[in-house]
Amino acid sequence: MTLCAHANANGAAACTAEPGRPSVGLVLSGGGARGYAHLGVLKVLEENRIPVDCIAATSMGSVVGGLYASGMTATDIEHHLAGINLADIAFDVTERADLSQKQREDERLYVNSLTLGFGSNGLRLPAGLVQGNRLQSLLQDWTSDVPGDLSFDRLPIPYRAIATDLQTGQKVVLDRGSLSQAIRASIALPGLFAPTEVDGRTLIDGGIVSNLPVETARGMGAKTIIAVDIGSPLRPLDAMASPADVMQQMIGILIHQNVARQRKELTRGDVLIEPALGTLTFTDFAHANQAIAAGEAAARAALPRLQRLALQPAQYAAWRAAHGSPGSRQIHITRIEIRGHGAVPKQRILDALPVRAGDVYDSTALNRDLLALTTSGDFDTVTQKLVSDGADNTLVIDAREKSWGPNFLLFGLGLSTGSTDDGSFRLHLGYRRPWLTASGLEGRIDTTLGSDRLSLHAELRQPLSGAFGYYVAPYVEFERRYVNIYQDDPWVKLTQYRQQTERAGLDFGLPLSNLGDFRIGLAYAHGYSSPQYNTLQENDDGTTSLLFPDIYGRQLTARARLVIDQLDDSLFPRRGYFAELRVERSLFTQTNSFTEAYGKGLVAASYGRHSITAGIEAGNDFGSVNPINPFGFTLGGFQHLSAYATDQLAGNSMLYGQVTYMNRLAVFDASPIRGLFAGMSLEAGNVWQGNIQNGGGPLKRSITFFMSATTSFGPVYVGAAFAPGGRNNFYIQLGHTY
Repeated sequence: MTLCAHANANGAAACTAEPGRPSVGLVLSGGGARGYAHLGVLKVLEENRIPVDCIAATSMGSVVGGLYASGMTATDIEHHLAGINLADIAFDVTERADLSQKQREDERLYVNSLTLGFGSNGLRLPAGLVQGNRLQSLLQDWTSDVPGDLSFDRLPIPYRAIATDLQTGQKVVLDRGSLSQAIRASIALPGLFAPTEVDGRTLIDGGIVSNLPVETARGMGAKTIIAVDIGSPLRPLDAMASPADVMQQMIGILIHQNVARQRKELTRGDVLIEPALGTLTFTDFAHANQAIAAGEAAARAALPRLQRLALQPAQYAAWRAAHGSPGSRQIHITRIEIRGHGAVPKQRILDALPVRAGDVYDSTALNRDLLALTTSGDFDTVTQKLVSDGADNTLVIDAREKSWGPNFLLFGLGLSTGSTDDGSFRLHLGYRRPWLTASGLEGRIDTTLGSDRLSLHAELRQPLSGAFGYYVAPYVEFERRYVNIYQDDPWVKLTQYRQQTERAGLDFGLPLSNLGDFRIGLAYAHGYSSPQYNTLQENDDGTTSLLFPDIYGRQLTARARLVIDQLDDSLFPRRGYFAELRVERSLFTQTNSFTEAYGKGLVAASYGRHSITAGIEAGNDFGSVNPINPFGFTLGGFQHLSAYATDQLAGNSMLYGQVTYMNRLAVFDASPIRGLFAGMSLEAGNVWQGNIQNGGGPLKRSITFFMSATTSFGPVYVGAAFAPGGRNNFYIQLGHTY
């Protein structure tokens, strides 16, 4: 039976084997999704009864190696990985329904990857495109039986994870503490995954300094090394088309150099396994079976050199029993320690977690609650570990706020051009300042600077209850937009109104769990609309007057708004539903009293790569026309009666419906282009000004054919729309705010 001894100050080996055979050290290199090949190698080792006495691993190798060291078999690991989409986990893809409503609203206007922070240290960006919270949570689940303060020599198989100190560039050999945190640190590829802080050191992917840690395994006491190298080949010069490609090549060169040095440490008695992974890339998680098969094939080819390490069936059974998972046990939490880093009060973190001292430690449930905290938008990471000292079991929660704050800027861009209207643009700028006070006061500003619209909304949002989430929000708004007035049949633009609105109000809000949000409040509004150019008309009494009058009004109003948003994607939904209802009523006025109502509903369903969405939208002014917003409802533009120009139809009453079919042609992981779609929309709708239709026929119709892509910078649309009577519109659009 193999003896796993503690490394100590006298330099005792981390693992040794019983007399008569050499101790075997398994070395697993990094390589992203190519690391699935490690599973194929492990399966062959198990089938041929070849023991592993210690493991040294880097990056993706540290994931497979760490799980194997914790007592899992290769089959266990494969089953765990088969039940998840590791690409979504690795890249922190969060179900949109799990986000708060304010995050979903930000997603509509802004590019998620363009959040710029600033504070006393100037402007800053996130340290990585991905925080790795879902991966951290998953690893904590899978290693929940391993104490959070353990020496890795005491694992079923002694283990080392390799990371790099971001400040000094030194190799860091992680040999104790939280196993999941050590794995997470080892896999933090610079620029992609955010660094991890361990014992005061900021760590990134170990592949930069030691992607094939043969030297580390030798230092643990391994006499024979089985090294598995799954590193990616360097790219040819003609394949590098951007600065990002050059940077990736530079990292690849550093990795190849340190791997070459480590391979020189191998002796004649060691075994090097190099799976033939071909063109599989770092992000090819969808081709896991291909990588596993390549690992199996390479290991079987090496069997002539491995067979001498094999044990007899009885010996291997005893070895397996001694090195299997220790099994779960019921542990009661004796106390909880919150380690907060930033302005968020520790009590806020504790209140968000249902666990209390005396409860049974349930890692899965706890990680689910911690993941909800990270998706709230306040934190970089929230991690947990259980530290045991005899009968004392301390649950340590470590919550780290966003490191690039405390002020955040958001950006969005919309460009639109079509054959029926002039091109236009909109630049969206947002400002967020969470936790202005310990009570959770947040400042929010949203602005749009565009050729057809200028707007600002600023509010302070003060939580009133941590348990229910309700809040008050005083706000101010300003909007200036342009509304075109057309003559129908033939369509001729008669004039253009400039409409300006100022508003100040106070809302009471109630988040509806993760379903949506309800707000109700009072507001004072002032509005002024004037034509940019005008025409004289002759009246019945022989006098003349301007055809298009100025419109002015000021009102105290009550407003209510309900939003339910459970779409999986705000741009290209494949499942879920959305509903919005708005009502505004004038108060304390004898003349020009009005009630304005608006409603919208959308449902989406999919089968395979095919999806269908159906929606309906309606609005109406009851009583007098709303003088603050006399042209309150518009139609025209992509997916809003597409054969017509953007906001070409405007009036006080509106009815619109659409059915859209989309075919998801392709999905790309870790690419600037995330998805490619082709689709068709059938639309019908119209608007009315008073009792007069803005156009002929009861409803206008449109059919649209389009190609679309979701990208890191927003959606892109190219298409053509057609309507009866020979009306058509060909358009190109970036952004989804038109």
